[in-house]
Amino acid sequence: RLLYLLQQETSSTELRTECAVVLGSLAMGTENNVKSLLDCHIIPALLQGLLSPDLKFIEACLRCLRTIFISPVTPEDLLYTDATVISHLMALLSRSRYTQEYICQIFSHCCKGPDHQTILFNHGAVQNIAHLLVSTSYKVRMQALKCFSVLAFENPQVSMTLVNVSVDGELLPQIFVKMLQRDKPIEMQLTSAKCLTSMCRAGAIRTDDSCIVLKTLPCLVRMCSKERLLEERVEGAETLAYLIETDVELQRIASITDHLIVMLADYFKYPSSVSAITDIKRLDHDLKHAHELRQAAFKLYASLGANDEDIRKKIIETENMMDRIVNGLSESSIKVRLAAVRCLHSLSRSVQQLRTSFQDHAVWKPLMKVLQNAPNEILVVASSTLCNLLLEFSPSKEPILESGAIELLCSLTQSENLALRVNGIWALMNMAFQAEQKIKSDILRGLSTEQLFQLLSDSDVNVLMKTLGLLRNLLSTRPHIDHIMSTHGKQIMQAVTLILEGEHNIEVKEQTLCILANIADGTTAKELIMTNDDILQKIKYYMSHSNAKLQLAAMFCISNLIWNEEEGSQERQDKLRDMGIVDILHKLSQSSDPNLCDK
Repeated sequence: RLLYLLQQETSSTELRTECAVVLGSLAMGTENNVKSLLDCHIIPALLQGLLSPDLKFIEACLRCLRTIFISPVTPEDLLYTDATVISHLMALLSRSRYTQEYICQIFSHCCKGPDHQTILFNHGAVQNIAHLLVSTSYKVRMQALKCFSVLAFENPQVSMTLVNVSVDGELLPQIFVKMLQRDKPIEMQLTSAKCLTSMCRAGAIRTDDSCIVLKTLPCLVRMCSKERLLEERVEGAETLAYLIETDVELQRIASITDHLIVMLADYFKYPSSVSAITDIKRLDHDLKHAHELRQAAFKLYASLGANDEDIRKKIIETENMMDRIVNGLSESSIKVRLAAVRCLHSLSRSVQQLRTSFQDHAVWKPLMKVLQNAPNEILVVASSTLCNLLLEFSPSKEPILESGAIELLCSLTQSENLALRVNGIWALMNMAFQAEQKIKSDILRGLSTEQLFQLLSDSDVNVLMKTLGLLRNLLSTRPHIDHIMSTHGKQIMQAVTLILEGEHNIEVKEQTLCILANIADGTTAKELIMTNDDILQKIKYYMSHSNAKLQLAAMFCISNLIWNEEEGSQERQDKLRDMGIVDILHKLSQSSDPNLCDK
């Protein structure tokens, strides 16, 4: 009935305005209220109302729209179904401080992802909203700031534009920095820090700019302290993790600001033990934020420890850190699990820690458990961590093998997901490095020749390089080379031929020639090269190639075939001499490249 009255042209403006106000009050209720209003098509009715000449009525419609759009049950796309709506809203921005506040709030809640950002950007959002940052109304300033924080998030186009926009002769970054100051409300400090963070990550502001190092970073560290509300600490830590994620220098600065590493340990202490039952409300609030806090702390620890060995050591020495990560790996919340795996991955880049803390806490056990039927985003990070745990110097290597890792990794190499294929084959490559013959045979059996060929013809060069790396590691030490070539020689030689004939880059061809050099080092395996004229011609061709790396790799093959003290060397030398190899060597000994000349 209210909607009917709202839409009647014959109703007086006063009545229509009152209807919008009452509908707005209803929308303030439960999510079910909002759902009923959406089912009655309230949004098109209110958007239609915005075409009225009466400002009071427009404001009432906008206020109601704002309340509906900030509800989690409202689909954002409803704002974008009619292309004229956005430009009309932009035009209404100049009408009053209320239209400014509500429209900015609508935009910041309905801007989810790059498509929405682009639509708003193309409709002139930046130019239309910038001057609102200096409005006399705090609410307008705050909503405009929120708008910029969602528009710039992970969006280089918007970020690059913002840097050069000025309001009343002052550039936006300077305005944001003023809003970061300690005397400003926390919400304003946090949101402007988010804007500057997005601009920095997009490359619009340098990471060593004083507004990042001296203003944004310290502000975000402040947000992590005990004095702040739990939701502020979550947002502060997550934003800081994003700011420093890829910059070593910022990671170092953050790690020594206000004892941040110790401060984060406090994130794991919620819900705190509640003695008085009067605190039941607080317990409920703590419980709700406890997993968000853990997730944020893991994320920030992962960023802090991404590159620097000393920082990793400090993190691991923080009270019960490894236990906390291990517990995080089996939490029910998928977001916490993902963040814990990320944190573990970051710390697993440390040789020292792989040998000590990781061993003491048998981290590989929960990690292998995480790898069983996890969603892809967790699998990618967990399998990367496994790659590190399988390095030669890691004591976890043995037990991981015993727990069925080969099977698991072989199945990853068949994944549709590229990152999982790369990690699966990479982990197998690390596993095969200086491994005993049984492990190598298990890997070959687990992969199957078909799968090996599949990987060697993968369209991604990373998969191809790692597969060649695996082959090279499998074909090392003489008895292993001879054993593997006696069972898989024909297929491996086919694969080598295939790659040397294909359109591949220098690195790929170099790896392949190195595999041939390894085969040439075998006792019986040599014969597979010597009896294959096609391969011998290819080696000869690469000796005269224009790229020195390939020439060197081809010469390694030759030198492994001709050692005097090995049986049959005379026949091999004669055959190679007849092919004209010696003439090429003469020519190469005149080369201007000292390495080639030497070899």
